[in-house]
Amino acid sequence: MNEILFIVPGHPVAKGRPKAARRGKSLTMYTPSKTVNYEGLIAHSAQIAMAGRELIQGAVSVELDIRLQIPDSWSGKKKKLAQDGLLFPTKKPDIDNIFKACADGMNGVVYMDDVQIVQTSQKKRYALTPGVVVIVRELDLENA
Repeated sequence: MNEILFIVPGHPVAKGRPKAARRGKSLTMYTPSKTVNYEGLIAHSAQIAMAGRELIQGAVSVELDIRLQIPDSWSGKKKKLAQDGLLFPTKKPDIDNIFKACADGMNGVVYMDDVQIVQTSQKKRYALTPGVVVIVRELDLENA
């Protein structure tokens, strides 16, 4: 089975909704620059992990471990609870929008298109170092 593991460094960024801008009489749609930049970081991180391997052609499973930074303003006790996994990040960014950014960022780098994703697992937690750990597994047809 083919497996790719990589880390997207820094604060996780949710995929932003497309924006519209009026240019004269026409309306133009565009993706927010923060989303474009984050998807570029995902693609770069994935490309390094691929190390020249061929794109996955079949079905894939994607697992995300989303790590948000513990706020500096919190007390030592609260920070310890967060670090020990006893306090959960029930705030933005939304887990599904981070997944969308990661899935789109891997298009044409790890797999042909994110339509190949047939199984997912995501968790969002606090950590000392923010980032997203991504594991992509090619699903084995022989054991299906």
